[in-house]
Amino acid sequence: MPDPPGPSIPKGGAASRLDAAYREAAWHRLAADEFDVVVIGGGVTGAGAALDAATRGLSVALVEARDFAAGTSSRSSKLFHGGLRYLEQLEFGLVREALRERELMTTRIAPHLVKPVAFLYPLSHRAWERPYVAAGLALYDTMGGRRGSMPGQKQLSRRAALRVFPGLKRDALVGAVQYSDAQADDARHTLTVARTAARYGAVVRASTRAVGFMRESDRVVGVRLRDAEDGRETTVRAGVVLNCTGVWTDEIQAMSGGRGRFRVRASKGVHIVVPREKITGDAGLILRTPSSVLFVIPWKNHWLIGTTDTDWNLDLAHPAATKSDIDYLLDCVNEVLVEPLTHDDIDGVFAGLRPLLAGESEESSALSREHAVARVVPGLISIAGGKYTTYRVMAADAVDAAAEDLPRRVAPSCTDRVPLLGADGYFAMRNQVDALAAEYGLHPHRVRNVLDRYGSMIRDVLDPGLLEPALLETVPDAPDYLMAEIRYAVTHEGALHLEDVLTRRTRVSIEYPHRGVACAAVVADLVGDLLGWDVTTRAREVANYVARVDAERASQARFDDEAADAVRTAAPEARAFLEDLSDSP
Repeated sequence: MPDPPGPSIPKGGAASRLDAAYREAAWHRLAADEFDVVVIGGGVTGAGAALDAATRGLSVALVEARDFAAGTSSRSSKLFHGGLRYLEQLEFGLVREALRERELMTTRIAPHLVKPVAFLYPLSHRAWERPYVAAGLALYDTMGGRRGSMPGQKQLSRRAALRVFPGLKRDALVGAVQYSDAQADDARHTLTVARTAARYGAVVRASTRAVGFMRESDRVVGVRLRDAEDGRETTVRAGVVLNCTGVWTDEIQAMSGGRGRFRVRASKGVHIVVPREKITGDAGLILRTPSSVLFVIPWKNHWLIGTTDTDWNLDLAHPAATKSDIDYLLDCVNEVLVEPLTHDDIDGVFAGLRPLLAGESEESSALSREHAVARVVPGLISIAGGKYTTYRVMAADAVDAAAEDLPRRVAPSCTDRVPLLGADGYFAMRNQVDALAAEYGLHPHRVRNVLDRYGSMIRDVLDPGLLEPALLETVPDAPDYLMAEIRYAVTHEGALHLEDVLTRRTRVSIEYPHRGVACAAVVADLVGDLLGWDVTTRAREVANYVARVDAERASQARFDDEAADAVRTAAPEARAFLEDLSDSP
C-alpha cells in the first residue's frame, strides 16, 4: 500500500537543513520519484558519488543504513596524504592522484576542514638513508603538480630534529627530514560532502537500509529500503544503482544475485588517542615498523598513534580493538620516546576497516589501495578499494560508469571546482575572528576552533546562542565543544541518536577519558528536546551509549579478535531495526 502524501522537498531544490522535516520529506520522495542514480552507502565514497552525480545535473538519492560516516569514514588516520609507502612500492599513479587531491582540498574544496600538518621522518642510518629519503620526498613534493599550499622538505640534523621533537630518544635517530601532509576530521568531512550533495539537489537519508533489489528481466531497476528507525519499507526506482558500501561490497553484490568482478577484503586498523602533553613535539612522526609504518599525528589536544594492519573476518559494523593491538602500538612508539606511554595514558581507542581489493598476497598490507569499478549486473555498479584521500576521483569514476547505463548524455565531473559547504567565505571569516568573538562573547581561540569545524556556516551554529545564552556554554565534561554544536548536529546535520552526536558530529567518544559517558545525559536532554524524545527514550539512549562504551572498553581488554568481537557485538544497536542485522549494509 503506498504511503500517504507527506511533506515535500522541491524537486532539484537545495537542502540546507537535514532535520526531521527533511527526513520525512526525503522518505516520500524516495517512494514517489524515479532517480537517475541511487547510491547505497553514506561513507565518503558514497557521499562523493552523490555530490558528483548531482552536480552533473542528474537526479540522485543517497541512502545509508546507519549514520553518515558510521563505518570506515569515521575511523581512518584522518590524513589527506599521498602515502609515502605507496611511493616506495612504485605506485606512482596513486601517489600523484592523491597529492593532487590533497592540494585541491587544502586550497579550494575544503580549506576549512583539511589543514596542513608537519611530519618528521627520523633517519637511523648515517650514509645511504638521507639521500634515499630526500630523493623520495623531493618526488613527493613535486608529483602533485605545483607545490602550492605545502612547504617543501627540510633536512634536519639530529640536534635540529630534537628541537622540533624533544620527546624522541637521542639514540632513536641520527637526523631527520621534515615534510608536510594534510589532515581532516574524517567524519565531519564526510558529513559535509553529503550535505553539499543535498545542497545541489540530492535526496540524502541515513537510517535507511537497502534490503533488496527490484528487477525487470535481468536488470536492476530499483532498491527496496527499510527505515532503520521505525521499520517502514518502500522502494525507490533508479536508472542505475551505485554500490558504495566499502567492506559490505560483497554482501550487496550477493544480494543482487551477481558475484561481481572483484572481492573486498577487510583489514583492521587500530589507533590510540593520547593527550598532547604526554609526548613533547611540534610535528607528527612517521616511523618504520617491521611490516608497515606507524604515524604519530598531532590531533587538536591529542596525538593519534596508529595504525595496525590485520585481516578481519568478523562483525563488519563494529570492528573491535584488542589488548594485543594496543600493546603493539605502545611497544612500537615507546621504542623511540623518552617518556614511554602506558595504558593509563590512553584517552581513546578506535578501530576501522579498510576495504581492500583482494589480491593474491595473504598480507593485507601488500594489497593495492587502487580502486576498481565494475558492473555487477545490468543496472548495478560497484566501486571499492582506494583510500580516503582519493574519494572524489573514485566518485567521479563511479558516476562515469553509471552514465553508460543512462539514456542521455551526462556532463563530465566538475567537483574539482565545487567547494564544500562552509568553504566559500572561510578565509574572509578567518580575518574576522576577533569581531566574531566579541559578537558572541567567546574567546577568539574558541571561535577559531568552531570556524575550523563549520567554516562560513559558523553563524548558523552560533546565532541561536544569542537568544539562548546557555547554547554558548561548553558541553559539561567536554569543554572543546559548545552546546550550540549539539543543537546544530540535530537541526542541520541529521543526527538521530546520542551515539551520532558523541562519536561523529563531535569526537567526544575518543577525545576524553570518560569517552562521552560523563556528558551523555546532558547531551541527551538537548537532543531529546529537539527530537521529541520522552523520558523513556532519553533513558534508553543514554543506556545504549553507556553499554557501547562499556563493550568497547571490555573488548580492548581481550587478547584476540574473536573474544573482543563477542564482547563488542553484545552491546545494543542504537537503530532498533538493525538489531538483528548488525553485520549487514
